Amino acid sequence: MKTEHRYEIVLSWSDEDRAFIAEVPELPGCAADGQSQQEALENVAVIIDEWIEMAKAMGRAIPEPKGRLVVGA
Repeated sequence: MKTEHRYEIVLSWSDEDRAFIAEVPELPGCAADGQSQQEALENVAVIIDEWIEMAKAMGRAIPEPKGRLVVGA
């Protein structure tokens, strides 16, 4: 079951992958793709849950969502 998280998601188009890429900067390595923006967002929501489950299983800290990234800070 997907949980609603409040992490910032960066959505972009990848010519190389021919897909939209949704990345979660606060969760290293957390990203998903999709043929549409909506599909990429739906897929990354599942991956966020899996990332958090894996981090918990490994005893790692789960970053608190900060909201918007501050560029240049």
